[in-house]
Amino acid sequence: MHNITFDLSTLHEHGTAFFDYLRLRKSFFVDTLKWDVPHNENFEMDQYDNPTTWYSLVIEEGRVLAGARVMPTMSVWGQHTYMLRDAFQGKLGGIPDRAMPSEIVTPLVWECTRLVLSDELREHTKRRRCLSMVVEGLSEIASDHGASELVTLSTVSLVRALRQLGFPAERLGEAYRDPGDGRNYAVLKMPVAASTHAIAAE
Repeated sequence: MHNITFDLSTLHEHGTAFFDYLRLRKSFFVDTLKWDVPHNENFEMDQYDNPTTWYSLVIEEGRVLAGARVMPTMSVWGQHTYMLRDAFQGKLGGIPDRAMPSEIVTPLVWECTRLVLSDELREHTKRRRCLSMVVEGLSEIASDHGASELVTLSTVSLVRALRQLGFPAERLGEAYRDPGDGRNYAVLKMPVAASTHAIAAE
């Protein structure tokens, strides 16, 4: 099991990993959670999969077991910036603007989205290890680009999971319940330097 990181300019160096990640996203966010997001029968992919975005995936024997993406809060691609800022500005349905207290636009903060773990990860220890490796990768990407903090819109329960792994995550905005999938979400933040305290591979 190992971690890979890349952007769109280097995705070809990792075979089909990028597309396997998009397939995993479709299976979870579309097929399971029933999100109304752009997809076809195989892949889920949206406007935030663009050249400003980086990816952190966990691979085992050629299979993508987990992954997420990260982009700077300075990002601009066409009519879009990054997901939370677009939601704050009323460009996205389904995410209330109150989820984030104010706009964040700084090279010091990067946004993480589309965190997903494969259903194949049935062992709790292995799921913890995969989550840790994905977040480590995201943190390293952001740190390499001069950032000091990560933010993400995720389930409230992720705070506890990250803290158990040694990442001092905390809520940034007001929690809300998504009427579509019934889950509670909130904006979380975490210093990138905290990745050095995560659990080692078990």
